[in-house]
Amino acid sequence: MTFSTSLTFSTQKNMPNFFQNFHFLRPWFLAFLLPAAGLLWMAWRRQDSRGSMQALIAKHLLEHLLVGRKSRKKVTPLYLLASFWLIAIVALAGPTWRREASPFTQDRAGLVIALKVTPTMLAQDIQPSRLDRATQKIHDLLQLRLGAKTALIAYSGSAHLTMPLTVDTKIIDIFSQALTPEIMPEPGDAAAAALELGAGLLDNAETPGSILLIADQISENQVEELRKFHKESAIPVLIYAIAADPGVTVPAGSPPAPALNIEAMKKAATAVGASLTIVTPNENDVQKLAKRIKSTLVAAEQNQGDRWQDAGYWFLPILLLLGLFFFREGWIVEYD
Repeated sequence: MTFSTSLTFSTQKNMPNFFQNFHFLRPWFLAFLLPAAGLLWMAWRRQDSRGSMQALIAKHLLEHLLVGRKSRKKVTPLYLLASFWLIAIVALAGPTWRREASPFTQDRAGLVIALKVTPTMLAQDIQPSRLDRATQKIHDLLQLRLGAKTALIAYSGSAHLTMPLTVDTKIIDIFSQALTPEIMPEPGDAAAAALELGAGLLDNAETPGSILLIADQISENQVEELRKFHKESAIPVLIYAIAADPGVTVPAGSPPAPALNIEAMKKAATAVGASLTIVTPNENDVQKLAKRIKSTLVAAEQNQGDRWQDAGYWFLPILLLLGLFFFREGWIVEYD
């Protein structure tokens, strides 16, 4: 849970944005001005020769005994110490007047890839096979998202987490290439279960992101479950269909599998509120997927919101310059 406290100055609407938006992110630090002022006053009283001698010498005589106080003024370390404390406390209070995008959204945004691993994915209507081409496309997509978090889910009749969210693209490549229908415990099509597992993964990690479902087909009995998922979850879904159109020549010895049913895939995409991308022999499909994933990231940034930019850091050079004077012992700067 995040608490946000600000002290805002009321201004007229026609005033510049600086005065309209100026406030402190951490206004409680301004309370340190009171003890700082007290300490400075005590230090000034101790070093004031007039104050320390008034108890011993009459006031009308003391004026004639003090030399040089009317003719010269001094900028003492006490004055610079007061300036240093004042600027430091104001900087710690976090003055701000403009907003900036949160720097953590890009780092935290995630993508969950749900890959269908069934015997039909071994069909060779897409060379070398649907499953192999899917892993190649995953690799190309990850190269466009270097540094972003990605997770991998394998599903058939049940859904299983293969790799949790990670920025290591190589480990995703290795695990995706090792997936085969033989290692899946149940036959079937559990596309909705894969989406639920992916959504739970993002929710538990408190990570904004989206789910990419890669499949050659989605069973009719999954449509209602996908519609239910869409009603219960706000996580964006993208569907990537990886199967050849009817009429494409299939090599001899290819495992039997139905051709791409574009209408059924559109129906499933509509049920889950997803965009649909069809595999292409070039990189156009991956480029399209990357743009659509990026658009979901922009939406996540808007939902997460921006933040007020802390301008207190701009006071650091001034503090460093003032601090240089304290490295010389017994210094006094005088002026007429």
